[in-house]
Amino acid sequence: MNRALALTCIVVLSAVLGGCKDESRKAAQDAGASASQASAPPGLAASGPLAASGAQGSAPGSVTRAQLPAEAAETLRLIKAGGPFPFGEDGVLFRNSATLLPQHPRGYYHAYTVRTPGSADRGQRRIVCGGPRKHTNDCYYTEDYYASFKRISD
Repeated sequence: MNRALALTCIVVLSAVLGGCKDESRKAAQDAGASASQASAPPGLAASGPLAASGAQGSAPGSVTRAQLPAEAAETLRLIKAGGPFPFGEDGVLFRNSATLLPQHPRGYYHAYTVRTPGSADRGQRRIVCGGPRKHTNDCYYTEDYYASFKRISD
């Protein structure tokens, strides 16, 4: 059984047996954000026009820069400029443990926060870029905390 499926089963089982409080889920996600990606419980995956199937082994969908929210465009601008970034966690290593993105050596991907208007915390939106710092030609957008991705194209 692959890791993503195992993690999803654990999350679903936890929700069924003990209920799932927002504080518990947020704490678990924040704890694992820089070490690996967390899978959002069923029902939290985005259903908007940017939602994508992140099934292992399938290529992520795509989204143009013009289709991204304005906050994502600002994050891409900051990545190209090398910062400064609004959150200390921006630029941390993204391990791609669930292999939802193309396989590359450890250290290839880095994650950045995309601000969410009205959110009291970092929210669930991120951009993950691969390759040298300040390069934005191999970037992916997620609006559901790494559960699915869309490749950002020009």
